[in-house]
Amino acid sequence: MDRIPVNPGSVEWSGENPGIYLKLDPDGDYSVVALFFRIVLSPHGRGVGAIILGDPDTAAGYPEVPNLCLTDNRPMMTYLLDNFASKFPTLVGRAGVEAMSWHDVTKNNQDNRNMPHSYSEELTAGDVTVQMTWKDLQPPMAIEVGPNESATKAHDMYAVFLEATDARITINGTALQGQVVDRQFFGRTMSTAFLALSETWVNPNKNG
Repeated sequence: MDRIPVNPGSVEWSGENPGIYLKLDPDGDYSVVALFFRIVLSPHGRGVGAIILGDPDTAAGYPEVPNLCLTDNRPMMTYLLDNFASKFPTLVGRAGVEAMSWHDVTKNNQDNRNMPHSYSEELTAGDVTVQMTWKDLQPPMAIEVGPNESATKAHDMYAVFLEATDARITINGTALQGQVVDRQFFGRTMSTAFLALSETWVNPNKNG
């Protein structure tokens, strides 16, 4: 099919959506599933947020287990979770999604001084501080997929991805357990830690 310069669909949201997925056993399930969001356009405005599931299959929140959502825009994060993140393969069916505790962000620090080699985000919500760090970033690549290949199976998705061969998540200075591993990503072998920049989701069945 010929490419067209303007997608006629409706832009749902646009921003950044890096992630870190860790495993204790390379052949086992994920021990940590975490996503960060910096949104510049959505039906609920702008904002930042993070979903941290340090015990993905336990129906409990922080501080009982490290399952928490931090954001400075709850309506935006609820929209992203209900319509997008909860449909991502790494989050589907996770008991921690419904049970995670919610925290209002009071401070956000971004450290991109070492880009394109490393990058970090820090969110503080009261007495809880979460830091996500991506290391040894690889060259960027442009991704463009339609509904058959996108995580929601209903949207066009465009983004610039940078693979990270190492990553770390801490809560109040304590690191969540697990290591970055390899996975199949759109026909390529890539690590389970990545930056997703300039990410835009479009509903092709709804006029913009």
